[in-house]
Amino acid sequence: MFARQFARPTSSFVSLAARRTLAARYGSSFAKYNWQDPLNLDKLLTDEERMVRDAAHDYCQGQLQPRVLEAYRNEKFDREIMSEMGELGFLGSTIQGYDCAGVSSVAYGLTAREVEYVDSGYRSAMSVQSSLVMHPINAYGNEAQKQKWLPKLAKGELIGCFGLTEPNHGSDPAGMETTAKKVNGHYVLNGSKTWITNSPVADVFVVWAKNLDEGGAIRGFVLEKGMAGLEAPAIKGKFSLRASITGMIMMDNVEVPAENMLEGVKGLKGPFGCLNNARYGIAWGALGAAEFCLNQARDYTLERKQFGRPLAANQLIQKKLADAHTEIAIGLQACIQVGRLKDSSELAPEMISMIKRNSCGKALAIARECRDMLGGNGISDEYHIIRHAANLEAVNTYEGTHDVHALILGKAITGIPAFAN
Repeated sequence: MFARQFARPTSSFVSLAARRTLAARYGSSFAKYNWQDPLNLDKLLTDEERMVRDAAHDYCQGQLQPRVLEAYRNEKFDREIMSEMGELGFLGSTIQGYDCAGVSSVAYGLTAREVEYVDSGYRSAMSVQSSLVMHPINAYGNEAQKQKWLPKLAKGELIGCFGLTEPNHGSDPAGMETTAKKVNGHYVLNGSKTWITNSPVADVFVVWAKNLDEGGAIRGFVLEKGMAGLEAPAIKGKFSLRASITGMIMMDNVEVPAENMLEGVKGLKGPFGCLNNARYGIAWGALGAAEFCLNQARDYTLERKQFGRPLAANQLIQKKLADAHTEIAIGLQACIQVGRLKDSSELAPEMISMIKRNSCGKALAIARECRDMLGGNGISDEYHIIRHAANLEAVNTYEGTHDVHALILGKAITGIPAFAN
């Protein structure tokens, strides 16, 4: 019965000679597969984007990679890195004018990818300066504020930080307790922020607070180092992002000039606009960390021999490498598409949630699998994968946790907010 059911007339089959002719005609049109750029991402880039990527690669491998091991071991952030990045045009690079490079969002993403290939902490410092400090000043500030701060931030002469997260309010920033009130022509800020990248070394603090004079509307203020009542103690003992510096922002009746308010935005859309920019860079950067882990695991398993042959000769190892390889390639394609939509003003915030969540979750899983492929050596920082894995634990959490971004997408799919259920 089955033979009759699946039988086909002999004439319907392509003859062997015909198949050979087709193979000869079309077989040569296939490109050689490049495992280091499996979906030919390079072809989607402009000449300027390639130039930015290559400059970032040279700097990161030449200047950052040699420093990262000792920086991570000793929990030490090198202030000069910000000046070096500024000199190369990495800081606030998508901003037009004010001594900024004015490159595409994809070029910025490519830079983030190269920096995080070395370390997530270095990319965090760059992201905060660019997306969370320079972006709000550029997007919500007046011309005087832009002229005052952006050129020096772009050069790395000033370092900035972003104060939104509080000890009691992480995923729920609307519940923030930091307040601002106008007194004698200036604002007085009180409250505290925590888990603030760059704060102990910051010169400029973009702080979000509830303005009591506007019924508790959330407003952004630019504070400056040295203001009375402003302190930024470091948080020590981190097991993640040890090559960047993290701290708190403590404000006790800090008097802030009225002209330091960012008047161009009111409400949570202000900080959320900043976070969307930063999350976009994180999506690229996390995949850079995953790429390092894949490359390291590939090299190790090709060289390491057990039972008389390389570990890479085993099917299970190849399957793990193929899974990581696939997820990175697909993730990068998503990042470049979102970057193009961002620059053409066709971006939906949910797209950012999707790629941030996807890149970070997949990168963390890849780092863990690659660590396992190195066996006992995988926990040695000399092979770097365990450092990336530890960093990615934080990257998967900050600027919107993996689960919160799932709820953002869930609301978009169903129309039902589930954040407080």
